[in-house]
Amino acid sequence: MGYDIPGKNLKVANTLIMRQYQKEDLATVKTLHFAGVQQFGGQPDVRYDEDLDNIEKNYLNNGGDFLVGLLGDEIVAIGAIKRVSTIKSEIKRIRVRKDVQRKGYADSILLMLIKRAIELGYSELCLDTLAQNIPAQRLFEKHGFKEKYRGKIGLYNMVFYEKNLKNS
Repeated sequence: MGYDIPGKNLKVANTLIMRQYQKEDLATVKTLHFAGVQQFGGQPDVRYDEDLDNIEKNYLNNGGDFLVGLLGDEIVAIGAIKRVSTIKSEIKRIRVRKDVQRKGYADSILLMLIKRAIELGYSELCLDTLAQNIPAQRLFEKHGFKEKYRGKIGLYNMVFYEKNLKNS
């Protein structure tokens, strides 16, 4: 898959355009994030609300990034990377609007987040996902993430993944 980087817009295959988050995106980003949480049985949580209210602090500073994927003018996908250490970044908040989930846009945004992590100088990437969320696990494994361990976060069974970016 080829990438063009015209200014701050990041273009990915077909009609999905990735660009960096802008302040006016917040309401749509929150709606999309919480729709994804509820789709897999979770509940909206004040922690995440505050985290998303402060995207500039939590993702756009300190070596992170927050991307939105657009079909025309509509945001249909989101994803972020957050600094963990000088060499490691964590993928956060990947969501694709339910009505377009089968169009390969999760692949597109994941690939762009991997690319951004490399551009920002990270050599490792990590993430976690719900253990029962099999399609997400297949997506991550397809793109070279290896299961590191399984554990619990609160009531949820989670799978933790890592990817070495040096050979990507």
